Order: sequence, then C-alpha cells, then structure tokens
Amino acid sequence: MVDARRIFRLNTLPVVVGPVVYWMQRDQRVNDNWALLYAKEKADALNQPLAVVFCLASQFINAPASHFSFMKAGLVEVEQELRRKNIPFFLLHGRADQVLPALLQSNHAGALITDFNPLKIVVEWKRRILKEVQIPVFEADAHNVLPCREVSPKAEFSAMHLRNRINRQLHEFLTDFPELQPANRENLHHGWKNVNRIGVRDIAQGGSVPGYKSGAAAARGHLERFLRTGIESYDTSGNNPNMNGQSGLSPYLHFGQISAQRVALEVMKRGEARRAREAFLEQLIVRRELADNFCHYNPHYDSTEGFHPWAKATLDAHRGDQRQFLYDFPRFRDAETHDRLWNAAQRQLVLEGKMHGFMRMYWAKKILEWTTSPEEAMETAIALNDSFSLDGRDPNGYAGIAWSIGGVHDRAWGERPVFGKIRYMNYQGCSRKFDVPRYISAWLQR
Repeated sequence: MVDARRIFRLNTLPVVVGPVVYWMQRDQRVNDNWALLYAKEKADALNQPLAVVFCLASQFINAPASHFSFMKAGLVEVEQELRRKNIPFFLLHGRADQVLPALLQSNHAGALITDFNPLKIVVEWKRRILKEVQIPVFEADAHNVLPCREVSPKAEFSAMHLRNRINRQLHEFLTDFPELQPANRENLHHGWKNVNRIGVRDIAQGGSVPGYKSGAAAARGHLERFLRTGIESYDTSGNNPNMNGQSGLSPYLHFGQISAQRVALEVMKRGEARRAREAFLEQLIVRRELADNFCHYNPHYDSTEGFHPWAKATLDAHRGDQRQFLYDFPRFRDAETHDRLWNAAQRQLVLEGKMHGFMRMYWAKKILEWTTSPEEAMETAIALNDSFSLDGRDPNGYAGIAWSIGGVHDRAWGERPVFGKIRYMNYQGCSRKFDVPRYISAWLQR
C-alpha cells in the first residue's frame, strides 16, 4: 500500500467506476514510482483498466530542442517497460490542460492521478484541468523522499529548519519500494477512444546531450558508477570544480528518470565513508526538498518578490550604486565578460549542459554585480540556466539563483556596494578554494 501521506486530493469529487489514468509529467519512470503504484492500486481496487499518459507541449519555459530529445529518449524506455507490465502508454501532443480533459471525458475515466510538481506553470495546468473534469484528481509526491506538504506546512526560512523536520520523519518514509505488478493482458488492449497507440518510433527523435545517455537504465548505471568510484570522496572532492567529484545525477533526478529515494537507499547501503554519505544525503534530500518547499509555498520563486524583506530592503538601498561593469544578455550568453573565470563557467554550462554547484553560485552572484538591477539579474540568470542547463526549469535552479541573488535561505552579511547585505563571492575567494587557472584553461580553450 502507498503511504496515504504521499497522496493529496486536488478536489473532493467521489471516485466513480471508470478507467484510471496516470498523467505522468515530473516522474518519468516505471519502477520506484509512488504515483504509478498508487494509480495501479486504485485501478485494481475499482477493477478498471489503467493507462499512463504523457502530454508533450511544444515548448516548456526555455527548454531547447536537445533537452526535449533527452526527455523523449527516456520516454521510449518508459513505453517499453510499461508494455512489459501490460499497461498502455499514450503520448498526447499539446499542453496537458488543452488535451488531457478530452481524453478523460471520451473514455469516461473514473480517476486521475498525477505527480506533485511545485512549478507554477504545472500548477496552472492542473487548475484548468480541474475546471474541465468531473472526476476525483489525486496528486502523489513521488519526487521527494518526504512528501513536500507532509514535511512542512509552510515555507521554511533555512536549511536548518527543514533539516530538523526531515530528521524527525526520515525513518518513516525512507523505505524500499514494492514492485509494480503487471496488469492482466486485457488491460493492454482495452479500447481507448480518441488516442493513438504509440510505439518507440513515434517518440524517438534525433539530438543528444553530450556526456549523458537518457533513460532509467542509464540513470541506474550512472548511480552504480558513482557508488563504485565517487561516493567515498564526495565530502572532499565534491566542492572542487576541477575534480568532477559530484554525482552527475541531477539531470536524471530532474526528469524523474531515477528516484531520489532509490538513490538514498543505495547510498545508505555503503558502510564506509560515513562523512561522505552524510554530505551527499544533505544535498540529495535536505537541499532538494528545501527547493521544492520554496517553490511550493512561494509563488514568486522566480522573481525578487520572493526574497525575504531584509534582502529586498538591502538591495533597494543599493539600487543606485555604480557598477564597474555592465553586460547585456548576449554578452552573458556568449561568455564575453572581463572575468575569465565567469566566462569559463558559462562555457561549461553551454558545452556540457551543466555547471559545478560552487561555480553556479559565483556565476549567479556576478550577474547581480554586472546588471542594472536585481530584477534584471534574476531574469538573466534564470533564462541562462533554463536554456542551457539540462537540470534547468527545476526548483533546485530557482532556489539556488534566489539564494545567490536574494539571500533566500541565507542570512545577512557585511554590507558592501551593489550587494548590500547579500553574501558576496569574488575571484580571490575562489582561488583559495581550488586551482582557478586550471579550471579556466579547461573551458576557455575548447
């Protein structure tokens, strides 16, 4: 049985007899998926057919074609694995709020289950769907180890506050997954109306992301390599941009091709390197779930309106400060600033679709320093991150940028020009942390 605390009803309509539909969007996998397990549970209880639907919008925020290709390649695997479980998979072309209600209505669906997602574009799609359908709609948090609504009923001020809540409840939720049992053969061949059965050829598309193979199998392989070669030194090498000591799992977690809970369970099996495990789990659970908490409870997560009052006040007080350098969006995009370290970080983002976490903080703070206002800085950093980072368009990105530019989840520091009391970072500080010339050479000579 799926823990009821993972399930949230988006309306109060009673369950009716009819097919059950799982609208997959954030958690794009078959195994280790609480939302799909709940949908199967619901279909079995009603003795009704089950189908999985994915709605493919023509655009999503600033996602480029290569990121759509990465996602579609993962969905190929989803379709194949579902077929082995006798569960049909349908790809609907269009925004969910525009195409999903018609499928539900024409097939007299009895219930809709979907993923928890705090991004306001998806929240708005759900709001519109609720206005169109007359069936119960359930949201299952399959993305977080501890369900976002359950772990805290409000926006937490800092990581410490959420960490305390997580530590009290972690043992209740960090459990293994039951296996998804196959449906009967008749389920696969139920006569669904107004949908086209799709195969691999219909969703496979050209294009790739350098250094990453898409899909749940690739994600699991990536995890296994990290457990063999990276976890033991994570606490010492993970903060060095030259050492490639991070897990590299963030794109797979972002697209839901691997469960954070599965990753945590596998990491905790490692008996050695306790400090490294704790450092990794802090990022995987506390920091990721803090980002979801921020975006879920703060609808202004992508603007200066989402900053704490102290941060708004200090940035306002320094609006008129002279900036030594000012750059427009094309100069940032093309890595044409005076700062070779910043340019190297931007080049890594463009070429690899990722940036080391430490460098992303420096990168965002310098955008604040070299733009005319905090508002322009937020818009620039978010547009760059969402356009180039494979794990962009994600609560982690929005929370990280808000931390860097607006002190979200941070405290006030010593006052200085432009930044006010927002934490400051500079080139010299980076030089004390790692070999800056080596990093610059690695990315500016490509």
